[in-house]
Amino acid sequence: MDSERDRDRMEMTKFFMMVVFLGTIMLWIMMPTRTYKNKWQPYMRLKFGASTYFGATGTTLFMYMFPMILVACLGCVYLHFKKRKSPHHIDREIKGGVWSALRKPMLVKGPLGIVSVTEIMFLAMFVALLLWSFITYLRNKFATITPQSAAADGQYFIKYHIWLGHMVIAIFTAHGLCYIIYWVSVHEISQISLVAGLVMWATTYPAVRRRFFEVFFYTHYLYIVFMLFFVFHVGISYTFISFPGFYIFMVDRFLRFLQSRDNIRLLSARILPSDTIELTFSKNPRLVYSPTSILFVNIPSISRLQWHPFTITSSSNLEAEKLSVVIKREGKWSTKLYQRLSSSHQIDRLAVSIEGPYGPASTDFFRHEALVMVSGGSGITPFISVIRDMIATSQNQKCKIPKITLICAFKNSSEISMLHLVLPLSGLQTELSSDINIKIEAFITREKEPKSEATTEQIKTLWFKPSLSDQPISAILGPNSWLWLGGILSSSFLIFMIIIGIISRYYIYPIDHNTYKIYSWTSESIIYILVICVSIMATSSAAMFWNKKKYGNNVETKQVQNVELPSTTSSPTSCGYNSMREIESSPQESLVQRTSLHYGERPNLTKLLLGVEGSSVGVLVCGPKKLRQKVAKICSTGLAKNLHFESISFSW
Repeated sequence: MDSERDRDRMEMTKFFMMVVFLGTIMLWIMMPTRTYKNKWQPYMRLKFGASTYFGATGTTLFMYMFPMILVACLGCVYLHFKKRKSPHHIDREIKGGVWSALRKPMLVKGPLGIVSVTEIMFLAMFVALLLWSFITYLRNKFATITPQSAAADGQYFIKYHIWLGHMVIAIFTAHGLCYIIYWVSVHEISQISLVAGLVMWATTYPAVRRRFFEVFFYTHYLYIVFMLFFVFHVGISYTFISFPGFYIFMVDRFLRFLQSRDNIRLLSARILPSDTIELTFSKNPRLVYSPTSILFVNIPSISRLQWHPFTITSSSNLEAEKLSVVIKREGKWSTKLYQRLSSSHQIDRLAVSIEGPYGPASTDFFRHEALVMVSGGSGITPFISVIRDMIATSQNQKCKIPKITLICAFKNSSEISMLHLVLPLSGLQTELSSDINIKIEAFITREKEPKSEATTEQIKTLWFKPSLSDQPISAILGPNSWLWLGGILSSSFLIFMIIIGIISRYYIYPIDHNTYKIYSWTSESIIYILVICVSIMATSSAAMFWNKKKYGNNVETKQVQNVELPSTTSSPTSCGYNSMREIESSPQESLVQRTSLHYGERPNLTKLLLGVEGSSVGVLVCGPKKLRQKVAKICSTGLAKNLHFESISFSW
């Protein structure tokens, strides 16, 4: 009954979101037209822009900023109800159909990566809106240009800076170059926002991002400079047209900052022969996250400044009080961590800070009859959490789960030790349930036969001593985080409007009287930005401390009391599954029986994918670019209409 009520609430919330969103889109479509300028805009300025509390800023604040904040709040309510929806309610994917066709990959190779039909449609609509706005704006503007108006409009700035990603910077660059010529002519060089944007853009390319992640990560803090001078450039009034997304980002960023202040309780580290580490943290049982989520990790003893994202391999449904991430030894930071943990020196404690988890609000893998996961090397890590979540569902809810096929390719035998991470050290029943239909096809591409010396390599486990100051990983806004986030967005925006209204009415208006010529744009912009920051910081801090007081203290005390510290151990399990008989636990033995090893060959993906039976087969892939493209191409060719490519980004 509650599930049906929540479903009705979800549909109603979705309806209101669509109404508000489509209304805003309509405004964007009409904005460059003469109808908007001559009829709509004067009316809106009369209704919202003549107030002594907000002035001309009120027009964009209420017509553009407020609707999108409302959509965000409604979205939080929708996700809250979706989270509460009964897990037993599973909508199976129907073979064929419009929605199935829209999810299929349309472009496999190219600068945009793997793009589905739906994504192409939205991109086309965005480009169409962009071209429509630009062409209509130029046509109307050039039609009214005279020598007198050109001189009068010398300070008029283009308003439509709404582009995302590369398109944002590309258009911003062209826009900036034109204005640099103008600034030079009037001796006013202030293109700081453009320079900041170009630097951020340059570090987004894979060659820079992957080799120098910290350069990419910290260069992106130039967004503060970018947005600050963007506001100074166009004025706070026009900023509110494109500001809602950044407002929501500011809330999220400050919540992440509050979370990163805590020291997190690190329980153990498993060191695998494949130059891989699994870190296991203490977790608040109320923290729930979706499979394929990531966690940002900072270890001050390695570097105080560097934060790196790692895939979560645990399942919050299977391991209520633990959270694990896998770190592959590749860059300088991970190499230092691996060397420190694998050395002979005893480490009692390792100080760690985190941000996250971050991931999809929900995953609908259960709608498929079968699920195929294709990985290359360490690309297996996102799928470990998916498999563990499936196991937890079969144990706890006793509902039918999809048939699971894991196709993984490794270069060497030592990397097969990654398969030991598929099952957790604890939290399982005596053996895998018969309801779990799982098959693993493992390919070792650079070795033609098992190596005998592999049997002597061991998995080393380190256990750390907890400190009273260490805390478990918790949801910063508690178990009802979506409702709290919606509350922060709405309350901070309301507080901002109240404070700005008072300042405008009793400070700015007596000076300027809505002439917009006496009180400077820059001063007004600074006041607005400061009030926004204060509103967000106050509401976010209050929400965080309230939830921490209510949900955090008892759990932390209980977990510290229940911590048992085994000694450092080395498991006799080999890095190769040719010695699987040495695995003692029943769940591991059950998993070994469902694993097939193939030496000296690569997986025939076409044969393997087309051979999976089921009316609906979900396909996920994580690994090298060519592997992702090949799997996407197979799913898009139409050779098997039951294959549904699940577009999930695992790439950092």
